[in-house]
Amino acid sequence: MDQNTEPEADACCGDHSERKSHHSDKVKNSLVSRLNRIEGQVRGIKGLIEKDTYCDDVLNQIASVQSALNGVGKLLLEHHMKGCVVQRIQEGDQEVLSELMTTMNKLIK
Repeated sequence: MDQNTEPEADACCGDHSERKSHHSDKVKNSLVSRLNRIEGQVRGIKGLIEKDTYCDDVLNQIASVQSALNGVGKLLLEHHMKGCVVQRIQEGDQEVLSELMTTMNKLIK
């Protein structure tokens, strides 16, 4: 997704036990593509360890994967806030704010 492009608001539906996100195909493809690259990076790190690669080089690759995962989290969080959270607040569901804070605390550990 282009950094300058405003993300489309995604919707959530269903009750609390069955809520699902409905991302546009563009957003879903972007998330899946990023995760596929991360999966490849993790396999690469495994290979580096199996080859006894110098620790500093492996640690740099781990930092790269963590950064990539943070990018996926930021993108998903942005769509969640602009879609699901806004929708639930408009429906009068203030509990979503506590849920969001709990999630944010997990993300920034």
